[in-house]
Amino acid sequence: MAKASDAIEWRVSQGLTPYAKALAEMEARADAVRRGEARELVWLLEHPPVYTAGTSADPAELLDARFPVHQTGRGGRFTYHGPGQRIGYVVLDLRQRRRDVRCYVHALEGWVIAALGEVGIEAFRAPGRIGIWTLDRGVEAKIGAIGVRIRQWVTLHGFAVNLSPDLSHFTGIVPCGIAEFPVTSAAALGLSVSPERLDSALFATFMPFLDSLGEIGLEDSAVPV
Repeated sequence: MAKASDAIEWRVSQGLTPYAKALAEMEARADAVRRGEARELVWLLEHPPVYTAGTSADPAELLDARFPVHQTGRGGRFTYHGPGQRIGYVVLDLRQRRRDVRCYVHALEGWVIAALGEVGIEAFRAPGRIGIWTLDRGVEAKIGAIGVRIRQWVTLHGFAVNLSPDLSHFTGIVPCGIAEFPVTSAAALGLSVSPERLDSALFATFMPFLDSLGEIGLEDSAVPV
């Protein structure tokens, strides 16, 4: 895939990338970006079935550890990754943009919502609930998760979009600590969306996302990290 700009690498991994391997590579890339030794990165991939625990994870919300469980440095609680889910890891240097955590998370949500719109899924933000939501038979349901870490103003982790995962795999956890709303997918909505099609939509909507993060010289409006 071509790069959205000369400064940012787009990487698409085929098959299933082990979670621990991806985490180590992402962390190393973020360190290199921080030192000015590597380009920023958008990395699109899938994982084998795994549960990941964010920094706010409640052990009581791990209901059935049927898959490996990984502690991770991202924000949030428990989530599931597996085949049929598109993962986007985003390594950006916010020192070159607006140093604002809320702005970044809001922009990341907006990017995924815009990309889903390109493939025929009307998605939206829900007040008080981080993530990407849509209507499944008239009920609000989560189709995408957001989980980020910002270390010395370089971003790690990113988003996960449910295209055609086995939704029963989510029942081993309380997804993102929200028990009262279901999880859905493009397939559950009756839509066939390939990873390649979503990748193209993400690429097509990337520049507005990047522009929304601001330029060098904007006054900081930071949240402690």
